[in-house]
Amino acid sequence: MSELKESPIITIERRKAVTVIVATLIMAVALAGGLMKVGSGFAARTTDGITVTGSAKVSATADNVVWTLSVQETSPQVAAAVQRVGSSVVSLTNYLTKGGVPSDGIKLGAVSTYSNAEYVNGNPTGKILSYNASRDVTVRSKDVQLIARLSQGIGALLQTGVNVNNSGPQYYISTLPTLRPQLLQDAMKDAQVRAVALTKAVGGTIGPVLSVRSGPFQVTTPDSTVTSDAGAYDTTTIEKTVTATVSVTFKTKQ
Repeated sequence: MSELKESPIITIERRKAVTVIVATLIMAVALAGGLMKVGSGFAARTTDGITVTGSAKVSATADNVVWTLSVQETSPQVAAAVQRVGSSVVSLTNYLTKGGVPSDGIKLGAVSTYSNAEYVNGNPTGKILSYNASRDVTVRSKDVQLIARLSQGIGALLQTGVNVNNSGPQYYISTLPTLRPQLLQDAMKDAQVRAVALTKAVGGTIGPVLSVRSGPFQVTTPDSTVTSDAGAYDTTTIEKTVTATVSVTFKTKQ
């Protein structure tokens, strides 16, 4: 029997159909891949739906400050070193109280001492060259502007010969517990907006929330991009930015 041959028209139509199917598959793969890439770090496609990271931030002003200063003195005799530390601590506390810090806002630590031994070619000679004595002075206040001014002006005290190590005040916000709920709510809204935009791009819609996970809060300097997996808390500035993130999985519908 002679072999049946397809007409050229049928062959062309079949090729067109195959081309359409292949193009559709490529488009689907591209859209799925694009959905995971758009907003890198903010969305991922899952078998149950789409997981989106939402964020919210707010500016906050520190209302508590802790300022720890360490007075240190050196002398050939331990008693003299301790005496000099005592005199320097008096000068420091006078500077603070005259500057406006109440006496009950100043806490004195214990006096500590250690010896500086002599070494020759890396070996101790058994001789004591001098003794170091130190004492911490800690200031706690809600007047952050006052402490900031005193910290900036402490150079005048140092010029008198008082040896004080100043690493700077540490500023904290006591309103963080009240900021958290609103920030989480705003982060959830942001996650929903992102999810709607991403699913709409592929012709879908979002359904109910399947799961929510809150990330650590980040307290940073204004405009900082620093983050930490365990949460960041910068204490160097009075003005801060508090950021919250949530990871939300939405059910998706086609």
